Amino acid sequence: MSNRYGGSYRNGNGYGSSSRQDGEYDPYGDGYGSDRYGTPPQRLNPRRPPPESSRTDFSSTTSRSRRRAETNAEKQISQVLELIKTEWPAMVQNDSIPVSLALQLLDNSSVGRAHEYRDFKKTHQYLQDSLKNIVHEHHQGFNSSIGTFHKIQGSIQASQKRVRTLKESLVASRTSLCATDPELKKLYKSSQMYDDVLQTLNELEDLRTVPDQLEARISEKRFLTAVEVLQNALRKLRKPELDDIGALGDLRGYLANQETALMDILVEELHEHLYLKSPYCQERWQNLAKNQGAYSESYNDSVVWTPFHLVLDTMDLEHPVTEDPAKNPEADTFYYISLVVESLNKLGRLESVVDTLKQRLPVELFSIVNETINEVDLRHPSSLRGGSGNAQGLHIYGNRETQMRADVIYDLLWTLYGKFEAIAEGHRVFHEAIKALIRREGAGNNSSLLGSFKELWNLYQNEIRSLLHNYVTTDADVYQFNLSPRPGAMVNGGKDTSREHLFKFSEADPKSVEMVTEYEALDGIIRTAVPGLTSGSRKAQHSDKKSAASKESRKSTYTGAFDNRNAPGSYKSLVEPSVFNMSLLLPPTLVFLQRLKSIVPPGSDMAASTLTSFLDNFLVNVFQPQLDETLSKLSDNVFGEADSFQQDPDWSVVARRPVFKGTTAFFAVVTAFCRMLGTIPHDQALSSLIISQMARYYERCLAWFKSLVSKAQEASAAPQSLRYSAELAIGDGDIQETIKKLWTSDTLDGGLIEKEVGLLIMQANQRSLEPNDIIQDRDIISSLCLLYTSMKWLSVRVAGLRHITRFDTDSSQPTLPKNQKRRWTLLNDPSKANSEHQGPVYLPMTQETVQSFDNILSSYEDFAGSVLLTLHMEIRCRIVQSLGVALSPRTAPYVLGDQEIKEPDPEILLLNSELVAYDETIVRFLRDRETAFVRTGLGLLINSYLVSNALATQPMDMRGCERMQLNILVLQQNLKNIESGVDLARAANYFGLFQEGPDSIVEKAKRDKEHEAEEGGAPLPRAEKFTYDELKALIELCYSEQLADPERGVAAAAKRQMGEKALTLSEYMWQS
Repeated sequence: MSNRYGGSYRNGNGYGSSSRQDGEYDPYGDGYGSDRYGTPPQRLNPRRPPPESSRTDFSSTTSRSRRRAETNAEKQISQVLELIKTEWPAMVQNDSIPVSLALQLLDNSSVGRAHEYRDFKKTHQYLQDSLKNIVHEHHQGFNSSIGTFHKIQGSIQASQKRVRTLKESLVASRTSLCATDPELKKLYKSSQMYDDVLQTLNELEDLRTVPDQLEARISEKRFLTAVEVLQNALRKLRKPELDDIGALGDLRGYLANQETALMDILVEELHEHLYLKSPYCQERWQNLAKNQGAYSESYNDSVVWTPFHLVLDTMDLEHPVTEDPAKNPEADTFYYISLVVESLNKLGRLESVVDTLKQRLPVELFSIVNETINEVDLRHPSSLRGGSGNAQGLHIYGNRETQMRADVIYDLLWTLYGKFEAIAEGHRVFHEAIKALIRREGAGNNSSLLGSFKELWNLYQNEIRSLLHNYVTTDADVYQFNLSPRPGAMVNGGKDTSREHLFKFSEADPKSVEMVTEYEALDGIIRTAVPGLTSGSRKAQHSDKKSAASKESRKSTYTGAFDNRNAPGSYKSLVEPSVFNMSLLLPPTLVFLQRLKSIVPPGSDMAASTLTSFLDNFLVNVFQPQLDETLSKLSDNVFGEADSFQQDPDWSVVARRPVFKGTTAFFAVVTAFCRMLGTIPHDQALSSLIISQMARYYERCLAWFKSLVSKAQEASAAPQSLRYSAELAIGDGDIQETIKKLWTSDTLDGGLIEKEVGLLIMQANQRSLEPNDIIQDRDIISSLCLLYTSMKWLSVRVAGLRHITRFDTDSSQPTLPKNQKRRWTLLNDPSKANSEHQGPVYLPMTQETVQSFDNILSSYEDFAGSVLLTLHMEIRCRIVQSLGVALSPRTAPYVLGDQEIKEPDPEILLLNSELVAYDETIVRFLRDRETAFVRTGLGLLINSYLVSNALATQPMDMRGCERMQLNILVLQQNLKNIESGVDLARAANYFGLFQEGPDSIVEKAKRDKEHEAEEGGAPLPRAEKFTYDELKALIELCYSEQLADPERGVAAAAKRQMGEKALTLSEYMWQS
């Protein structure tokens, strides 16, 4: 091949002509690749290869390291390929045409390439040598490849033979199949029969495992799967081909019973979670109760409580409920309820279950209430909450008793309402699950399935009303809730005595040997007939002793629920019923009702705004009559107590001065009621009840006052007359008007005091005061002082209760429009009922009601003023009556002759002792202002009375005048301890003129006349100034002894002399 074209190499080196430049040929250039058919770089001007010396100098370090690993043959073939790419690029193209290049090499023209023919041959020879070297180096691999190739070729040929054989077999089979064969038809029918038998046997095998599967699913609480297993088994048993199999009769009966049993199990499981019987429900209601305010040591603080609206938002009600075998379905109560609803719906018993729920709802709620009451009763020993010492609940509790009652009531209500709320949440989930089912199945608005929530609310109302009734009303006949006739009641309302003593489960002993034996036998029968109904579950494994005790309590409560359902007072009262409990009962109730609004389904037929309407009815029809009755009884107790008008031993705690025990007790009643009214909606009818009791207390005190100041009379038919001081203080007249002005003036006016003294002496002279006109008993004076201080204290305290409100609700006037809404939502602060002394206490009233209140307050003030005026006049009437007795000659003759005067009249001594005792009494009970009002003017009264009534002592001699002077001195010394600045000098001077004689009296009148005639002269002192009538009476008194002489001549002479002296006196004092 090397001599094919002839010719020799041009330069003898075998690498091209000598005319090429060094460096143009690079066998190690980057343009060469290992791919033989790779696309070479396009070169417009082919260059000749460079000299050999320059090839080794143009390479990178990386290229050298790669070439060291290559063999010599590989290097040589790489160089050849690189040379071909460089010098003969057309030969490496995919669409290369060798003929074209051959023609160019044969062309000797200027455009031909004949001059390169030697280079082409040299390159060709170089390529052949390189290939030979490759073959020499890899001949073993080539040999093995040839053997492998022959094996592959042999395998292909064998496969071709088998394919030909298979094709021939298929053609033969086709020919055979097209031919008719009766035996084959028989085999086909037999095969079909055997297939049916095998299928039937498989179904029977599946049905044989159904009881175990069903029991296992029920035990695992996988009810959806259990329903599917049961329904699939029943569907299989209904196939016609299985009807003739008699062995399946027992299985059919078993599955029919299991369908009913499964429904019963689902109903019980639904009740377990709806009514909190399951231990998995305890945490939910306990957190609700704790969140609302209840306290229990069993609560776990680490549990986070999730609001119900968030729970509803996270529930997927648009898709059917699916079971998760990896988790306990009961752990999530709401999911479990949805699961049971879905199971009941697949079972086709949902509507009947809803009816069953409605029927059992009253009993379940009643058992919940009884169970809660028993739990709270165990947590609060009766010794700590106090016994019911007062059966009628007529007791005003102190702070400690109120706190203990509040703890019990709050624990009961928060716990009960926590359970009620959890039950309502369960019913809401039950409602939503049914609603979602109806929506998914397109059943429309089925009211029979969605009406359970309204029934639940109606029963909640009854239970709340019953609780309020039990803890507020003290009379069982006031208000009763009877939902159905009592067992044993006949149509006409009477009792069937033959049914009185029927057997009751609550009367049986559950721990007796007979009961235990019968129960175990019954349990075994049920477990055999209905597997899974009484089998254990994870719930039983997780329940502790407390839940077991709770179930036992629930069982005993449940069995006796209907026995006591309609009996009056069937719920056990933990505290004594009282209207004051209303302030403790309402706040938790209102909080519960407020929270219940968020649970009521939005599409239900009950409006959330009407949830508190039954409380309006309770307040008007139950609470208000009970409040009126209790308030009347409490007031009657206060009024009827024997010591109600006695001094309160603890008066210093509430008042600055002693007050009646009944007054403090009555105000405690008013305060307690006002504080309670602050926790319930304002109703003017309730405020009017308290105002009416205030009016009753005023009437009672007025009657007591009249009994104190009335005269004792033997004739009971005649109306009792009052003591003279009370007549003057109460009756209209100048004296009453004068002393009222004197009391209401800023300072004690001397002119009013003189006017009062003059009017009193004038009326006393017109009417002789008898001993029964005067209050002789000192205790009555003390009672009058206490009555004054009590009414004054009560008026001040009652005035502090005055508060005008803008809420004008008045249930006592049904004709008024009732468009206003009670302020229920503003009363949701439970601390209001428990804070006895936090914040002021008010009596809410409207502008109309406050008028009656102000009238009562004015009556208190006026009545207190009348009592004070009576005390003011009593001491003065006593003085007038005692002085009248002392000046009367019948009791104390003033003609003593030579009898030595050693002591004053006994009546004067008695008057002194009475004045001292009277003063001590008023000082002990009255304030300084009232004491000064009573004291001031006593000396002026004695002075004026002794002077103006001096003639009452006639006849009087010198010894009699000395005794009068001694009486005056004794009175003055005693009065100094009572009235400051008292001086009886005028009376002493008056009777001193008697001792000087008639001439001195006339001479004094002459001197007084001359003294008044002098201009700029000082006026005479009051103690030395006397009127004409007074001096004339004194002259008559001087001649009284002679005028009384039995000898007519002596009396006539004395009368003549007395006339002359009186004429002379009138000449001096005519103008005075």
